[in-house]
Amino acid sequence: MSLDPKSGRPLYMQLADLIESKIRSGEYVPDRMIPASLRLAEEYGIAHMTVRRAMRELRERGLIYTVSGKGSYVVPELPTGLASTGEDDASPAL
Repeated sequence: MSLDPKSGRPLYMQLADLIESKIRSGEYVPDRMIPASLRLAEEYGIAHMTVRRAMRELRERGLIYTVSGKGSYVVPELPTGLASTGEDDASPAL
């Protein structure tokens, strides 16, 4: 999966979604470090600040935690529910 700079969706959200899919698929496992921000920036050809914003988004989703000076890690227990796609997640009223 790659990022699409021509998409109307911000790159940081695309990266957050990509990392979330890797977490949920088991490619990135609980309590293990995910690649460093600088490595991700280089791998995807995006600015380091874009990666940092994606990391903040993943923390807000409850998928990673960051240890200052050490790195970012997948949370021990993933939150349940659907993966965030950036689309309206509101359920229809019953």
